[in-house]
Amino acid sequence: MAADIVLTEDTLRYIALFQQLTHTNAVDCMDTEDKLVFVVEKGQGNIAVGKKGEHVIKLKDMTGKNIQVVEYSDDPQQFVMNVFHIYNPQKVVIEQRGNITHATVTVDPKLKGRAIGKAGKNLRIARDIVNRHHDIQSLSVD
Repeated sequence: MAADIVLTEDTLRYIALFQQLTHTNAVDCMDTEDKLVFVVEKGQGNIAVGKKGEHVIKLKDMTGKNIQVVEYSDDPQQFVMNVFHIYNPQKVVIEQRGNITHATVTVDPKLKGRAIGKAGKNLRIARDIVNRHHDIQSLSVD
């Protein structure tokens, strides 16, 4: 089962600000040390980002945090692709490894380091956001 989504007062405020600015529906907001990850309804990703990223830029200025927008999908493979969309993902393979579900995402080799992040930070954030919406406990970048 996917992890429970717990929204704090802060994340609820971020969602309200995000929705007011972008005129889209955020179904989730994850607040990390230096990044806010918003999950928007299917089909609203580009609208949420805005022309030339204007909404993301404005939100970054207002919150002081980097902003990532992920479009929701009921399909776990597509959702993982959406989480990694800025790293040009080529494919996602989901498999059972014992009693956990693992996803391996293949990204553009030139962007692999950025997809993983310093000390695996981006990968951990991606795993957490995927686990909040789909029954995938482990994630790796190929």
